[in-house]
Amino acid sequence: MVKDWPSYVTLGADAEIGRGVLLGCQTGREIRSQGLAIGVGARLRSGTVVYAGSTIGRNFQTGHNVIIREENVIGDDVSVWSNAVIDYGCRVGDRVKIHCGVYVAQFTVIEDDVFMAPGVTVANDIHPGCPHSGECMRGPTIRCGAQIGANATLLPRVTIGEHALVGAGSVVSRDVPARAVVYGNPARVQKYVSDLVCVTGITDRPYPDL
Repeated sequence: MVKDWPSYVTLGADAEIGRGVLLGCQTGREIRSQGLAIGVGARLRSGTVVYAGSTIGRNFQTGHNVIIREENVIGDDVSVWSNAVIDYGCRVGDRVKIHCGVYVAQFTVIEDDVFMAPGVTVANDIHPGCPHSGECMRGPTIRCGAQIGANATLLPRVTIGEHALVGAGSVVSRDVPARAVVYGNPARVQKYVSDLVCVTGITDRPYPDL
């Protein structure tokens, strides 16, 4: 592996770096620190771009053409798959899986063990175009173990409760209680995780630990 990044980039041991990976890219924004630290065991596939100013834990994996912006704090054992974007100023916990084509807006909080299916879109601006929109901009907070279905849209400032399930294609415009199952536009509580039955017959309950 040829070192092809600035001196302010720290990359842990046992990294696998694909062709065309860019580490420590500069941003036009003023940021507190230019340092980029990525923990041991990273596997960054071709086309991945990670900006300066972030801290990323061990065993970080990306698909192809992933963008990680500046001032993000990302935990251990996180995977971000192809064509996904994590915009700046986010907090991502441990063991989070962000699937292909997901967009995570600035100032979003994602806690441990969250799963985001392909095509999820996260918004953070309640008044787009307002001169003061930057002052109140904030993404959702997604609590531990929540599962977000394919092509769901999470609107600004909502909280998705622990181990909640958001159905595919839903638009979440209000807070979701812990362990609730929500779907629709706008998404509404339809049942709770404890009510779910496995329709394949493989098991009785899809989430027995909850």
